[in-house]
Amino acid sequence: MRISKEQAAENRERVVEAASSLFRERGFDGVAVADLMRAAGFTHGGFYNHFPTKEALSAEALGRAFDDMAAVRARAADMAEMLRGYLSRAARQAPGKSCPAAALAGDVGRQPAPVRAVFADGLEGMIESFADQIGGPDARARATVLLCQMVGGLMLSRGVPDDHPLADEILKATLARGLADIG
Repeated sequence: MRISKEQAAENRERVVEAASSLFRERGFDGVAVADLMRAAGFTHGGFYNHFPTKEALSAEALGRAFDDMAAVRARAADMAEMLRGYLSRAARQAPGKSCPAAALAGDVGRQPAPVRAVFADGLEGMIESFADQIGGPDARARATVLLCQMVGGLMLSRGVPDDHPLADEILKATLARGLADIG
């Protein structure tokens, strides 16, 4: 049965959204095409109607995740609010809905160049956004360090059992340093 172009686009969108979340939760190699399609509400066989390869979907889903994070940054009243949201228990407990840099930094280096290029573009967007808000002659360097602190803090906090005091200590210390650094 043929479907309309609009329905095909909606179906494709569902697959990208599901992949964006699942990749952040499980990593690129931790999700099979069948899992992605099932999460989107489709059968495995329809995947190649939308994407030539899993790599193509990986790149698009990663770009979507960074776009989602850009929207979160844009909604924040200021850098302090953004930092508090980023370095929170809620973000730690929801990797599928939070920063792709923290969720996938350890995984993306093993991906093909096109996926790594999307990751680099996403990091560039974060750094530029932070630098614009920080301002000054060394804004880019400060923004880069801030990004490293944020991503590292969230990643390390996730690596510790959620009920271990260190998980919260890492977030609190990283947040305090970040707030001090943005002045």
